Amino acid sequence: MSLARALKASPTLFRVGFAGAVAYRAELLVWMLSTTTPFVMLALFSAVAAEQPIGNYDQRQLGLYFIATFIVRQLTGSWAAWEINFEVRQGTLSVRLLRPVHPIIGYAIENLAAIPLRLIIVIPVVVGAIAYFGAGWLPSSAVKWAAFAAAALGGWLITYLINVAIGSLSLYIESSVKVLDVYLVLFFVFSGYTIPVDLFPGWLATLGEWLPFRYQIALPVQILTSAHDTEAVARELVRQWAFVVGLLVTTSVLWQRAIRRYGAFGG
Repeated sequence: MSLARALKASPTLFRVGFAGAVAYRAELLVWMLSTTTPFVMLALFSAVAAEQPIGNYDQRQLGLYFIATFIVRQLTGSWAAWEINFEVRQGTLSVRLLRPVHPIIGYAIENLAAIPLRLIIVIPVVVGAIAYFGAGWLPSSAVKWAAFAAAALGGWLITYLINVAIGSLSLYIESSVKVLDVYLVLFFVFSGYTIPVDLFPGWLATLGEWLPFRYQIALPVQILTSAHDTEAVARELVRQWAFVVGLLVTTSVLWQRAIRRYGAFGG
């Protein structure tokens, strides 16, 4: 499939994906509301921080961190693994394979098409945070906003590619949802979604450096809240996008092998 064909089909796929998100808006709303864990963690951490700061975080910094975490989660979420598992079980993956756009691109566009609906929840949260904390915590220049955009895109790609890789495993085993459950546990621990990664003890922080999870949430959050200087941002973005490239290669190979297996068994 040529890149030109994919680009030509993208607007149509985006409209279809957006229409699907609107049609299943109740399910999407439930999914968005299920990502309010940062607010729960904010309440728990704030109760402790009322007595004394937790590491470098006082109550204000905790508020900014977990609000930013909620925002980033909405922008970087993906559910491709569930979609792939469902289509494999239902046999509808065959229909997707007949389309002129590669399934990995198709799933990506459909996932991205839901972001406008997620912004309906994100924008009031941003406005409320600015009203309460002021705007000083946000990136102060176009360069920093560009860095945040790159980090958010990188975080989404890592999340999406891991989802596709896990979904591909459903062509080897009866269902890869259990693998997804294991991934989500690791994601909750190491991404910064439930606890800031800079509160980890030394050995756990070192382990996290070698895993992709912190680049899904923690890095975009730290850039959004201006927690890194320019040099640190550049260094972290290089590491994040190295994970993106590695996952892209790994996921593409896994998908191609899985599809050959699917075809061999009459898919």
